Amino acid sequence: MRRFWTVVAIAVIPVFLLIDASGPAAKEKILPKSQVGEDGLHQQPWFHNSFMNLKEDLDEVTVDGKRLVLFWEQKGCPYCKRTHDVNLRIPKIVNQIKENFAVVQMNLWGDREVTDFDGEVTTEKKLAQKYSVRFTPTLQFFSKSLKDHKGKSGKEAELVRVPGYFKPFHFFMLFKYVGTKAYDKEPNFQRFLIAEGNALRDKGVDMEKQLWSDELLFD
Repeated sequence: MRRFWTVVAIAVIPVFLLIDASGPAAKEKILPKSQVGEDGLHQQPWFHNSFMNLKEDLDEVTVDGKRLVLFWEQKGCPYCKRTHDVNLRIPKIVNQIKENFAVVQMNLWGDREVTDFDGEVTTEKKLAQKYSVRFTPTLQFFSKSLKDHKGKSGKEAELVRVPGYFKPFHFFMLFKYVGTKAYDKEPNFQRFLIAEGNALRDKGVDMEKQLWSDELLFD
């Protein structure tokens, strides 16, 4: 079942409201800043090296036991930059993604040739239009089951789509939600977040601080 959320406001926070926080995870060394490529997009060395054939990508990563994720960005996108500068410099987040997902970076205005799951050959920017991707960053998650994608476009086959920037806690929990298939038991991501937050609070984590923090304050 395709699930689509636009609950972004809870996680998109203006820079002047950010609160400095410290805790157990704050002592963990952050990763180096990303480099910007010729296309203006921030690069991560662990992103999936795609030949821009989505079905082949899906076949490949499924064999490795991972899920395929399309990460839509564009040049000059401030929240794309923030995702790289903040979220993707936290080792706990990056390790979680690398172990369970294969991320293919997509350019909202790109001219690279790409083959959709349904076999259509097009360009990145036309694929974005086909998928109705209008905002960046946007994450699209896909099922491991190849039969779920047979004859379907990515828009039809996606499992979860999240447009907008998520703070580190929400971002980490989003990948946990999809990676553990928690949606099978709890189709509402908000309720899942609340349950996870309550469990961490019971362990002594200051969730008021965590929700606003640019770090993960739990082990």
